[in-house]
Order: sequence, then structure tokens, then C-alpha cells
Amino acid sequence: MVYAYIQDVPIGEDLYRRIIDKIGPEPLPGQLVHLCVRQPDGALRYVDVWESEDACTQAFEERIHPAVDAAFGGERPSSEPTVHHLDVLHASGALLESNWS
Repeated sequence: MVYAYIQDVPIGEDLYRRIIDKIGPEPLPGQLVHLCVRQPDGALRYVDVWESEDACTQAFEERIHPAVDAAFGGERPSSEPTVHHLDVLHASGALLESNWS
């Protein structure tokens, strides 16, 4: 089942780009879409869609959290920004092998 969420992050574009550089160019297994969008107030919001929650969890453990730690220079905040899980009723598109309804 597709796993999706929105997360508002308290970082600027420069730190975001450092994190992305640390993650590297190889696609994260199971990640279908990652959008980082600038909101009208300048804050950043992530919109993520994964093949499964397990794929997301594994990517965070293996690549994302180590990249965030490195980008913060070892001084990463102790808590994560709130994740707003999305109740996916339907998902389709070129990156999905099947439709969910």
C-alpha cells in the first residue's frame, strides 16, 4: 500500500540542499516522489510518497538520518518535525505499477 505524508520543516533552503547533497544522487529504494516546496511564508514543506511505510522507515535509518546528522554537523535537533500522514484513497501515475482505489 502506498504510504504518503506532508511534513513542514524548520530549515532553510541552504541546509535542505546540504542534506540532499549528503543523501547523494542514487534514488532511495521505495521512494516514489519527494517534493520540497516553498510555502508563501518562505517555510519548506515536504510531500513524500513511498511504496510502503517499511521502505520509508528503512530509507530514514540507512540514508536520510545519517545525511541530516552530517548536514547539521552532529548538532541535529533532538526531535523530528511533525509528520502529517495522508489517508491515500487512490494513487496513480507513471511511477506506480498499479492504481489504488
